[in-house]
Amino acid sequence: MAVVAKWMCDRDNSMFDNKKDADAYDKMLELAEGFSALLQQHIPDVDETKAEEFGIFLAKNKEAVMQACKGKVEALDEIDSKEADNIRPISAQG
Repeated sequence: MAVVAKWMCDRDNSMFDNKKDADAYDKMLELAEGFSALLQQHIPDVDETKAEEFGIFLAKNKEAVMQACKGKVEALDEIDSKEADNIRPISAQG
């Protein structure tokens, strides 16, 4: 019987075949959590689920967001609109 190593993300129990992918995913979720907290701090009436969704969206598209912050605003147009349809808050994933 073969043993297969898997890495699990503590935040949402996602499973990965290698540590590099698991670490990258965990960092993305950590960034998303930071974005969500920032949004909720500055817009107190925002729905928690929507804040999480937006945080994940920003974190998944951080490269385009960074380019836009550096003056290349058109980078935001390159974000795949289908990506937004696949985003679920961390609390709903599993």
